[in-house]
Amino acid sequence: MLPCCGVYVSLFAFLSVVAPAQNPAPQQSAARESTTAAAYNDADYRKFDQTLSFLRERNTRQYAIDSAKGVDEAMYVHLGGIDQWVTIRGEDRQNPVLLFVHGGPGDVTNPWSFALFAAWEKRFTVVQWDQRGAGRTLRETGPSVASTMTLDRIAQDGTELSEFLRKRLGKDRIVLVAHSFGSILGLRMVQARPDLFYAYVGTGQVSDETKNYSVAYAALLEKAQATGNQQANAELRRIGPPPYANGEGYGVQRKWANSFEGADRFLPGTLGLALVAPGNSVRDLNDSIEGQILSGDRLVPQARSSTPKDLGLEFAVPMFFLQGTEDFTTPTALARQYLGAIKAPHKEFVPIDGGHFAVFMNSDQFLRELVAHVLPLAGSH
Repeated sequence: MLPCCGVYVSLFAFLSVVAPAQNPAPQQSAARESTTAAAYNDADYRKFDQTLSFLRERNTRQYAIDSAKGVDEAMYVHLGGIDQWVTIRGEDRQNPVLLFVHGGPGDVTNPWSFALFAAWEKRFTVVQWDQRGAGRTLRETGPSVASTMTLDRIAQDGTELSEFLRKRLGKDRIVLVAHSFGSILGLRMVQARPDLFYAYVGTGQVSDETKNYSVAYAALLEKAQATGNQQANAELRRIGPPPYANGEGYGVQRKWANSFEGADRFLPGTLGLALVAPGNSVRDLNDSIEGQILSGDRLVPQARSSTPKDLGLEFAVPMFFLQGTEDFTTPTALARQYLGAIKAPHKEFVPIDGGHFAVFMNSDQFLRELVAHVLPLAGSH
């Protein structure tokens, strides 16, 4: 796997749950094979699916937008020559529009974030978008779009979506929140069309891919020593600082970044959320995994050498970084340095408890900071 701004972190979690163990012990092989044949039959799957259907129906009722002033739409929108999946949810159409640009690449949040963003929908009209080559957009187009998957093209898709949202929801501008790999796209969007946006909010912010792993390594080693984690300390010292000759070193870093951030517990839980999300099915999980693989193959090489200059140093919109205090995937220190180098009409660094996935794992705190720092720029009734 290729290292880049936390790329494939979610995919690793998915595969660690759904993939079979590699090279099982010989004495276990026969028993495991017979257990598989005996235990997994159609009746079991049907019973499981009935349970999932019950939970989906319950969640549909629980998370329904009941307000007469609200909006709850899910549709394909024609962007950049292809149909792309978009959801729009909020309890009051008069609220500002917030477009969430997912990371990965290809790590769609639509399938599992319904519960995490529910409180956001009281203050914003929240829009999620399965990017080109990801999720339900990939389901619609198939992998034939691979040749069109460039950073510039996907950022332009996002700009076209922002134009669409302005017209459909009757807004002059919108708030853009971008996570992890999505921050590369979000920065391009606000730089190209600042007139469309009240503000940019980056989280899990990509800052300098040429320094990402070296800074993360130092931070991880410091964390291991401070917490007295002897295993982490030993493994990190064994691999030493990057660059690495093979993927082992990056794998060790990713392992301990996930552990210290709590991502190794959070990310597998998104599987369960996706299975019981309103309107979802197992197919959405498969779409997500296939999209992460395709998107990673196409997009990681394009972003692996991104520097602050490549990402942009001058912006015409207010810039906010709501960053996890202990982000070891896109290091907190690098994000702070990058924001310090940016020229913008207004900029703020706002720490959020947690790591790379603080926007989800501490979504209530994230919302409070959005309301305090960003909502006044967009106005509210």
